[in-house]
Amino acid sequence: MLSYQHIYHAGNAADVQKHALLAWSLDYLVQKDKPLSYIETHAGRGLYDLGSDEAVKTGEAVAGVDLLASQFAPDHPYRQRLAEVRARYGDAAYPGSPLIAALTLRDIDTLHLAELHPQECRALAENLAPWTSHIHQRDGFEMALALCPPTPRRGLMLIDPSYEVKADYDRMATLIAQIARKWNVGVICLWYPLLPANPHAPMLAELSESFPDALRSEIRFPPAREGHRMIGTGMFVINPPYGLAEEAVRITTLFRAA
Repeated sequence: MLSYQHIYHAGNAADVQKHALLAWSLDYLVQKDKPLSYIETHAGRGLYDLGSDEAVKTGEAVAGVDLLASQFAPDHPYRQRLAEVRARYGDAAYPGSPLIAALTLRDIDTLHLAELHPQECRALAENLAPWTSHIHQRDGFEMALALCPPTPRRGLMLIDPSYEVKADYDRMATLIAQIARKWNVGVICLWYPLLPANPHAPMLAELSESFPDALRSEIRFPPAREGHRMIGTGMFVINPPYGLAEEAVRITTLFRAA
């Protein structure tokens, strides 16, 4: 949806869960001396200034990265990527998932990033300029279906739409089934928000039936501000890397301790 800009929500609690699981997964995958593909369907701009008017207006990072980052061990991949970005861009900088991927992957790996919003796509290209990546200003689902199976075949896809329209929930199970059929070895990660009306429930029921061995990790937390509808965050991972289930439990524990 072209009206959505993630700067208003960057660094929130949902970002912390999503990015921590992503950073851990990519760090695990690069330990093997074989190339991989990283594909992201809704990339955003890749780098965010938490001191910007937009981020300060919502204050979501205060209940997210500001509160939770110190709960992670200094050698955790998420904490390391955050430290690298802030050493490079300043203490208010926050890495989106494309930048977390770019910092983790190697020269032998391939990045494909889709962002439909023209302004966000231009910012993404600028922010990712120091790294080799393929940036597509197009619908992320179209890109994913066109690329799969990617070269290299080993790899991970992150799907995290804004869910500002109900169609995002309605079509997700069918789209992911199509992607998984074309790329049966890929790690496919779907992020979704937890909202009071549980609009994700039918989607997750259908996905769980189709992929009974997938990892489902959900964390609940108080709304970031009065009137904010997000009360939790979830990740559904097909072909999860070895150890990710245990890591998801550890991250959930960190949220509870904060």
